[in-house]
Amino acid sequence: MTVKTEVRHYPFGEPVRLDMDPLFAKLRREEPVSRVQLPYGVEGWLVTRYADAKLVLADPRFSRAATVDREDIPRTTPQPSRQNSLLSMDPPEHSRLRKLVAKAFTSRRVEQLRPRAQEIVNERLAAIESAGPVADLVRSLALPLPVTVICEMLGVPTEDQHRFRDFSDTVLSTTAHTPAQIDAARTALEGYLAELVAQRRARPTDDLLGALVAARDNEDRLTEDELVNLGIGLLIAGHETTANQIANFTYVLLSEPQHWELLCARPELVPAAVEELLRYVQLGSGGSFARVATEDIPLGGVTVRAGEAVIVNTQAANRDEAIFDNSEQLDLTRIHNPHMAFGHGVHHCLGAQLARLELQVAIGSLLHRFPTLRLAVPFEEVPWKTGLLVRGPTALPVTW
Repeated sequence: MTVKTEVRHYPFGEPVRLDMDPLFAKLRREEPVSRVQLPYGVEGWLVTRYADAKLVLADPRFSRAATVDREDIPRTTPQPSRQNSLLSMDPPEHSRLRKLVAKAFTSRRVEQLRPRAQEIVNERLAAIESAGPVADLVRSLALPLPVTVICEMLGVPTEDQHRFRDFSDTVLSTTAHTPAQIDAARTALEGYLAELVAQRRARPTDDLLGALVAARDNEDRLTEDELVNLGIGLLIAGHETTANQIANFTYVLLSEPQHWELLCARPELVPAAVEELLRYVQLGSGGSFARVATEDIPLGGVTVRAGEAVIVNTQAANRDEAIFDNSEQLDLTRIHNPHMAFGHGVHHCLGAQLARLELQVAIGSLLHRFPTLRLAVPFEEVPWKTGLLVRGPTALPVTW
C-alpha cells in the first residue's frame, strides 16, 4: 500500500554551480521514492536510486506518450510535452521514428567523424593560442565544436547557426523566459526547419535532413510535423548538452587542479575520465521528463498508482552508493562505471556515442595543447546560466 509522505518542492532550490544538493543522498538512504511538487502540474513521485531509475526508464508500463498535451503532468517547464516528438513517444511510434536516424549515430558511423571533430578542435585551439590569453572556452570551443558537427551532419549551413542558437536556449527555459517567449522561439525554429525542408525538396541532398525528407516524400515513413520536430530535436540535442558538458568538465578539472595534472601525466585516461565526469557532473536542473504509470506498480517501497507521474533523477542515481564505490568522489581512474548520464531504455540518448567522441576530442586536445591551462578568475566567480533545463557556465575564462 502507498505510504503518505512529505511533499517537497522540486527542484530543491536554485542550482549552485554544479553542486549536487545533499538532500538527494538523504532521499536515497531514507526515502528513495518520494513525493514532490514541481513548478507546474500536480504532485508526482521522485526516484533517486539506481535500480528504481532503471526500472522506470525501461518498463513500458511507465509511459511518455501519456504526458502529451496534459497540463496536470508535473514538470519544470511551462509547456507540457508535445506531440510528434521522439521524447514524447512510446513504441511502436517511437521505434518507427528512431530507426530513421539511428544509422547515422552508430558507433561505426560516429567514429568516422573523429578526424573532422579533431580538425575543428585544432582550428579552434589554434585561434585561441594565436589570440593569446585570456580566452572564453564557451564561445571559442565548447559551442563551436558540437554546433559545427551537428550542422554538417544535418546539412545546415554553419553560418546559419545563430538562427537556432538563441532560440534553442529559449526553448529549454524553465524560468529564464516567459511562456510567450518560449512559444515564439519554438515557432521560429519550426519556420527555420520548414525552410530547410523546402530547400531539400527543391534540391535533394545526401545529408541526414535530406534522407529524412526522402523518407517523408518517397516512402511515407513519417508525417510533415514529425519531420520538422525530429529536425528540431536533432539540432537542439545535437549541440546543447555537449556544449555545456565541455565547459562543465573543463571547469571541474581546473577547479581541482590535481585532476587536470593527472590527465596531463596520463592522457590515456581521457576516455575513462569522460565517463566518470559524465557520471559525476550534474548537468540537468530538474531530472528527466515525467512518465505516467499505466497500472499500479510497486516501486522502491511504495505503490505508484495508475495515472500517477514519476520523475527520475539519473544524476542522483549516478551517485548511488550501492552501485558506485566512493560515489560522491570524482575518480578519473574508475573502472566499473555503468552510469546513466545518457538515460536508459528505449529513450537512451540517440547521440551518446557522438557526445562521447566530442568530449574526448575536446578534453584530450586541451590537455595536449595547453597543459598549463587554468581558470583566469577564481572558481566562484565563473558566471552560470540560470532558469534553464541544463546547467553550464555562460563564459569560462581561462589562461595558460
